[in-house]
Amino acid sequence: MAIQRASTVGDGIDLSDLRFWGRPLPERYEAFARLRAEGAPRHYPDPPVPFAKGGAGYWALVRHADVLEASRNPQVFSSEPNATTVIDGPQWLDKYVNSMINMDDPRHAKIRRIVSRAFSPKMLAKTEDDVQARAERIVAELIASGPGDFVAKVAVRLPVEIICDMLGIPAELYPRVLRLTNIVLGNSDPEYTGITPDMGRVRTGLGLAKVAWASRELHRLAARLGRARIKAPTGDLTSALVTANVDGEKLTEREFGTFFLLLVVAGNETTRTAIAHGLQLFTDNPEQKELLLADFDGRIGGAVEEIVRMSTPVICFRRNLTRDHEMNGRTYRAGDKVMLFYNSANRDEAVFTDPDAFDITRSPNPHVGFGGPGPHFCLGANLARREITVMFKELFTRLPDIRTDGEPDRLMSNFINGYKRLPCTFTAP
Repeated sequence: MAIQRASTVGDGIDLSDLRFWGRPLPERYEAFARLRAEGAPRHYPDPPVPFAKGGAGYWALVRHADVLEASRNPQVFSSEPNATTVIDGPQWLDKYVNSMINMDDPRHAKIRRIVSRAFSPKMLAKTEDDVQARAERIVAELIASGPGDFVAKVAVRLPVEIICDMLGIPAELYPRVLRLTNIVLGNSDPEYTGITPDMGRVRTGLGLAKVAWASRELHRLAARLGRARIKAPTGDLTSALVTANVDGEKLTEREFGTFFLLLVVAGNETTRTAIAHGLQLFTDNPEQKELLLADFDGRIGGAVEEIVRMSTPVICFRRNLTRDHEMNGRTYRAGDKVMLFYNSANRDEAVFTDPDAFDITRSPNPHVGFGGPGPHFCLGANLARREITVMFKELFTRLPDIRTDGEPDRLMSNFINGYKRLPCTFTAP
């Protein structure tokens, strides 16, 4: 079957071009709606990446049904050798970032068993109390300092403080952890790497080098904490992970390092993105905010799911075909790559009525904002839901008129739908 190549001139929808991801969000949503309306997925060329071997390109899966099918069928749609980037990175980078996201069973199942056992009810109960206490303190400090950047003052603080505290990272290292995770996920944004678009192709290579440096620093932090907790466990998550033994299975030092990096990166960026988008959504849709405040406890659950659907913090992941497979009237061949665009699936007209509308009463709401169903569904989904719930309860209880006050400064990324800065205003009590 002939491959339908993507048009990079006619309609300008080139998902491999970073400039597409710098376009305003409404333009991007419109572009994905056009892709969903086409009869078959488009095939895009791999972007050029120094130090990495390019391939034959990838299929862009933009429909909800296709994303679900690929997620539910890991035997065919594999996460190995890579599920996070379009092109396989150089091997020297793998030792830092090749986490359980990039694994299939049985390796994935082994790590998930050990990690799931470490998330004990006692630890989760302590975390719930900590979320509440920290949210109260963050809002109190916001009131004391006055309006400003909502990301720095609120959205970024709760998730990074919670995950660092869970892992036993000292408070004085929180800013460093945040800076390193910003580099790992913001590797295509000049603000975090110092690499500007006019540097051409070498820009990507320098970005990879920055990611490697930041990842190595996080691994070193993990190793220091891990060795200390093996000698003297303290009851934190690091202690549980490095001492866990499930049916004779333990995490190796490298497995712990990559999972540690995954926790601090995913536990920080995705939840902060949802919280920041949430304030923007409530500002743009004041009737939805009024609806929520009329019955907060009864409606916050639906509101959180709708915030995650609309924001879709993680834009996409990759899968790799292990054998030929028929789907949606097309044959995918063994060795093909597909990209699962969750941001598009979450606005699929075939599944969501009026998909671009923010509706906190939407039911059902089968979004894939935490990934599709299957073994790679987000391990921290419930913690993220709890953090978003508690933060908006504190904000709207103590600052009922808080709202955004200007345009957000968006992260330049084809992976994270993030805000770097978001001005807010409110009337202090």
